[in-house]
Amino acid sequence: MNPSDTERGKTIDAVWSGTWVADRLGVRLEEAGAPGSPRLDELLGLALRRNPKRAHLLVSQLLGKHVPQSPEAVYAAGHGLGERVRALLGDEAASAVVLGYAETATGLGHCVADGLGGAPYLHSTRRPVPGVEPAGGFEEAHSHATSHLLLPEDPKLLAGTGPLVLVDDEFSTGNTVLNTIRDLHARHPRAHYVVVALVDMRSPADRDRLTAFAAELGARVDLIALASGTVHLPEGVLAKGQALVEEYERQGAGAVAPAPAPAPASGAPAGRLVLEWPAGVPDGGRHGFTPEHRTRLEAALPALARQLADALGAEPGRVLVLGNEELMYAPLRLARALEESGAAAEVRFSTTTRSPVLAVDDPGYAIRTRLVFPAHDTPADGPGDRYAYNVAGAGFDTVVAVVDSHGDTGALDAPDGLLACLAPHAGRVLLAVVPSYVPSVSPDVFSGVSSDVFSDVSSGVSSERREPIMPEPVLPEPLRGPAFSSYAPQDCGWLLQDLSDVALEAPTEEREEAIQAGGAHYAESLPVEYQPSPQYQELYRSALAASAARIARAVGTVTETVLAERSPSPVLVSLARAGTPVGVLMRRWAQARHGLDLPHYAVSIVRGRGIDPNALRWLATHHDPADVVFVDGWTGKGAITRELAAALRASQEAGGPGFDPEIVVLADPGSCVRTYGTREDFLIPSACLNSTVSGLISRTVLRSDLVGPADFHGAKFYRELAGADVSTGFIDTVAARFDEVAEAVDAEVKELLATDRTPTWEGWAAVERISEEYGIHDVNLVKPGVGETTRVLLRRVPWKILAQRGAGADLDHVRLLAEQRGVPVEEVDGLPYTCVGLIHPRFTRGATGADGKAVTSK
Repeated sequence: MNPSDTERGKTIDAVWSGTWVADRLGVRLEEAGAPGSPRLDELLGLALRRNPKRAHLLVSQLLGKHVPQSPEAVYAAGHGLGERVRALLGDEAASAVVLGYAETATGLGHCVADGLGGAPYLHSTRRPVPGVEPAGGFEEAHSHATSHLLLPEDPKLLAGTGPLVLVDDEFSTGNTVLNTIRDLHARHPRAHYVVVALVDMRSPADRDRLTAFAAELGARVDLIALASGTVHLPEGVLAKGQALVEEYERQGAGAVAPAPAPAPASGAPAGRLVLEWPAGVPDGGRHGFTPEHRTRLEAALPALARQLADALGAEPGRVLVLGNEELMYAPLRLARALEESGAAAEVRFSTTTRSPVLAVDDPGYAIRTRLVFPAHDTPADGPGDRYAYNVAGAGFDTVVAVVDSHGDTGALDAPDGLLACLAPHAGRVLLAVVPSYVPSVSPDVFSGVSSDVFSDVSSGVSSERREPIMPEPVLPEPLRGPAFSSYAPQDCGWLLQDLSDVALEAPTEEREEAIQAGGAHYAESLPVEYQPSPQYQELYRSALAASAARIARAVGTVTETVLAERSPSPVLVSLARAGTPVGVLMRRWAQARHGLDLPHYAVSIVRGRGIDPNALRWLATHHDPADVVFVDGWTGKGAITRELAAALRASQEAGGPGFDPEIVVLADPGSCVRTYGTREDFLIPSACLNSTVSGLISRTVLRSDLVGPADFHGAKFYRELAGADVSTGFIDTVAARFDEVAEAVDAEVKELLATDRTPTWEGWAAVERISEEYGIHDVNLVKPGVGETTRVLLRRVPWKILAQRGAGADLDHVRLLAEQRGVPVEEVDGLPYTCVGLIHPRFTRGATGADGKAVTSK
């Protein structure tokens, strides 16, 4: 139904709500369903959104999300699919569990569980809950907000062996579902999975991929949908769609919905109703919903409908029951019960959402109007806009906005809040509050959190408006390119704060003097970014061409080892910034060789200060810590390896989550880790450069006046160096060699998995020996390996370079940098590394000549 074309609910035209997009972009729906199944254009419309992965949006007519619909029609669609699942499973249905996806399919999944019968239900969530350990987590490939958490109150809910039924509104590429199955199957293998969706829109290639995936898994995977087909997307449709969105957003299309003709009570303050929800029954499936819960809710619904009808009065007219983001099932059941009671002339149901969609007031477009208001539930990813679509202009007499007690805050009726936005578009607005279900967790889990906080989240609904009290400061979402870094947004999320506008650079000699005098820490300032000479840039290009296959092989080896030993669906967390190109390459390998879409984040770790604790908190909130794998570029003497282990141990002893401290690296010449791509000390070209091979990001900064207790560590994005950036070129050059090294990687990994790879720490012993032999007496001033030596020459004040006698082209760039800085290169025997860089001990500016070059010690 198109809101502007209705008069008291009567449809004036029958234009398909995908016509506007189809005419402008050439997008079309191609049927592939069985005879008798609904047509795709009966179930779907089309809209556009600002999204770097997928510009078009399939707008469901039966989901109860973007388009107000009869609650009976919404419920019947999901319930009917559940009945089909029950028929498919037969006796197996008794042991099935249903899992729905946030935010769009939380209600649909619950309806499927109802149709299935006695199955417990759980939906993923983006709302972390203190004290509830995640039972899993995964990413959604095309979503604007990707992190999903699984937070069952009963940890055994997903641990059974019966069929798992996964429910989403649409099945497009299948990546999200495959990621989920892969993750959960690794923890608790099952013989049977059933995927349920309103529409199956996979391409033939994606259908073949699911078949191959099931065979690889050794499990049966079935799919049930109301209709099936494909979306035809012409070449260049993403760019054209993004251009259309930008054009219409500049014009303000649909951003502010016009008010309808004045209604008697338009703009009146909203009424507030605290629903007499049955005690102990969850408001949805965020923490699990059992058959017993279902029985108790069914018994309570008639009374809840009467309570709602009494609050609406004798003639509520056309009523919209508006759910709230993930809170879909409870409002849907209330709307259906109200519809069945006959207390209103007409009842419709839809839900607010965090998904930004372009609104265009045209009969052939699925999203005609858009109301925008701020989030009112203190979301974990920070404040942001929320949306209600196709409500304005629809001629509703009454809107019942249903929220849970967690979201029942003063932000609702702020001047720009949800209730104020709804008021001009309905004769009356009623706020109905459902108690937020609180899992059975002991207050002991809230270590360091006041009892007032625990009482607040446990108290349910009172007659007074709750103001949000959060036990932890809210952390922002990761920074991503192109706004921060030159990497593609899906390649890396940076758990950092942007300090690009802060002057942090200091001359190298001044930094060295301050660091060695104890007056400053190296992470409190930044070195001036080295600008390579044309000769050095040519040396980098030659080194990359010569070693790309060698690096590709190491990338493949370390990635396959991680997949075999650590997790089949790891969350890659690189140590910014040397580890970040390696993390991107590992993600690319997993995608190219296994079709995996692994999440990858970059975090800060600082020698002597530890890893960013807020980054750890963010990771634990959004992912299962058991899946997190820390990634670095290489080991020198192993200082960061030890730093990470100590920091994670301290965090866990303080009550934090348990992360695996074992770091994985591309190269481990110091024999400091078990998981590596190679133990050879060779030139990794990304070590040759600074930000220009690392997404244009600086090294990380930790300074008390810039980084507060609730902040991520900082870094700068050097946008001005874009002309010299080779970050993407480095990744693409190495990734282009993946296929040719795949066979060698398979053989090497097979051999490695059967080998004792216990670290010997021989590199650390060598560093201690060199420190004493050369009178330095400080292992922090000895930087072993090609990568660390390169860093010394680029960022610190080098004293001398020790080179393994006879070392070849791997040291060409080191010799060039040493020559440019006037640093002697001394060839030695018996060195376990190709080279070692020595920082000038007891440095003062008198230790350099007038030209800034090092003075050789006598």
